[in-house]
Amino acid sequence: MRNPKPQEWLAKELSQNYIADYKAFNFVDGEGVRNSLYVSGCLFACEGCFNQAVQSFRYGKPFTKELEDKLIEDLSHDYVQGLTLLGGEPFLNTEVCLKVVDRIHETFGNKKDIWSWSGYTFEELLLESEDKLELLNKIDILVDGRFELSKRNLNLQFRGSSNQRIIDVKKSLAIGQAVIWDKCHDGEEKYEQIKKAKLI
Repeated sequence: MRNPKPQEWLAKELSQNYIADYKAFNFVDGEGVRNSLYVSGCLFACEGCFNQAVQSFRYGKPFTKELEDKLIEDLSHDYVQGLTLLGGEPFLNTEVCLKVVDRIHETFGNKKDIWSWSGYTFEELLLESEDKLELLNKIDILVDGRFELSKRNLNLQFRGSSNQRIIDVKKSLAIGQAVIWDKCHDGEEKYEQIKKAKLI
């Protein structure tokens, strides 16, 4: 796992504006029914990364206006709560992500929420480049921090390791420190407990 200094990794120098995947109408990448955009490229290189191929900034295909239009069309359904940005690392692909986020706000106002996963912590992003700060200011929920294999926990909601947090970005920016999403709830039962309960 790599730990960058503030503003060491810049999207303008790294991003190729590629996306790895786009998944519409899913239930796993945040609250409610969501559309998920997986951008390509990540330098954190976390041990145990579940999506190593997407670490390459040239993985997948270029982001296009056609995909942007499709994404907006899919979001227009009333039952879709919002968009999730994943990767790869969204904050190293700010040109694509800001283009999408700005169009969502222009089209839907605040009716659709925007989640993002990031290897950066909230505190690190506060010290980052202007484009990263702009993206942070335009999202609603941040799932932050590197995945740490030694802290892996399958009972966590929307996270893989216990150091990661689900952060309410608007509340956090208002007071200058991380505020945990008030709907965060983690499972308390271990796999062994569940297995034993089923045997009884």
